[in-house]
Amino acid sequence: MATDQPDERRFTGRLPHGSDLLASLTGFCEQNHIQHGGVRALGALSRAVVAFYDQKEQVYHEVAFDDEVELLTLAGNVSLKDGRPFVHAHVVLADRTGRAFGGHLVNGCTVFACEFAVSEWNHAPAPVRQRDPVTGLWLWP
Repeated sequence: MATDQPDERRFTGRLPHGSDLLASLTGFCEQNHIQHGGVRALGALSRAVVAFYDQKEQVYHEVAFDDEVELLTLAGNVSLKDGRPFVHAHVVLADRTGRAFGGHLVNGCTVFACEFAVSEWNHAPAPVRQRDPVTGLWLWP
């Protein structure tokens, strides 16, 4: 479903059961030509993978959770990297005991159920991510 505002398009939807969370959100943005916007989601995952950025080594370390988790929140943005829509998101997850944890969203999260909202921002050109020499991260200019 999409609604249009003067300088913003809004979409809501549900991702397919068994799909990869990040790949599905990125694919949705590609299919709808969304290059600049915000992303939110909630739901449940059959498996989760998050990453933590080691600021000294300037590398991501992944942590996998091979159990059911609740996707309490996903917050992120969309911009361009290598000429394609790039979804940058962080997630907060909870295990069956209610313990919460989170990190940078990476491929490998298997959707059990997920509802999402994407807002496209048309008020400014899409930022093109550039590698920042200080942090080693691909950031907005």
